[in-house]
Amino acid sequence: MKTSRGFTLLEVLLATALVGLLLAGLNIFIFSMGELWGKNSDRRLFDQHVNAVTRYLQRELRAAGLPPAGKKGEYAITPQEIRPGGGLAETLLTFDLPGGSRLFEWPAQPLPEVVCSLQVRERQGLFLLWHSRLETRFYDDPPREVLVTPWATELSYEYYDSDTKRWSIERALKRESSSSRAYLVPQRIRLKFAYRGLQRETVLLVPTVTEGLPNY
Repeated sequence: MKTSRGFTLLEVLLATALVGLLLAGLNIFIFSMGELWGKNSDRRLFDQHVNAVTRYLQRELRAAGLPPAGKKGEYAITPQEIRPGGGLAETLLTFDLPGGSRLFEWPAQPLPEVVCSLQVRERQGLFLLWHSRLETRFYDDPPREVLVTPWATELSYEYYDSDTKRWSIERALKRESSSSRAYLVPQRIRLKFAYRGLQRETVLLVPTVTEGLPNY
């Protein structure tokens, strides 16, 4: 008659050690997969955000129209001196939105005849500065501000030289000449985004509307 033999202490310790190693490996695998999924999720969400911001801004630029007193030959998007609330005057790329924008909060329906400017602030993001020509203190009060994205880190302007057939990138709007006070309208706007080590750049085309009056 056979008698059953129990596990020795050494066998129990070896089995426990093997189970521990298997569990540790499984935990490492699960945590590494979770970390990888989290990183991929951040990338997807970041890309979606950047794409949405780019589409929104491009749509608003295409909707820009000449101001009410605009004349044939003028641009709908022009550099203008803007003084934000509590800040110094700065020359920013500015445009009129005849129909306003849903992004601009107002008690009733969106205000028409809105003047907008793009500004990137360090460690704050990309802002749209706006106010309506219908406001009684349009020329006195600073424009309102709406944060478009906190992850825009830089806004630059791209100019095409038809003589050299080359593009140049400027951090500030370019003057017509060294002795001129007038500024040139860029052909493109370049935006840089950053979030937790992720970085992207996108380019906006600057439409040129030079004929007719806006559609009010």
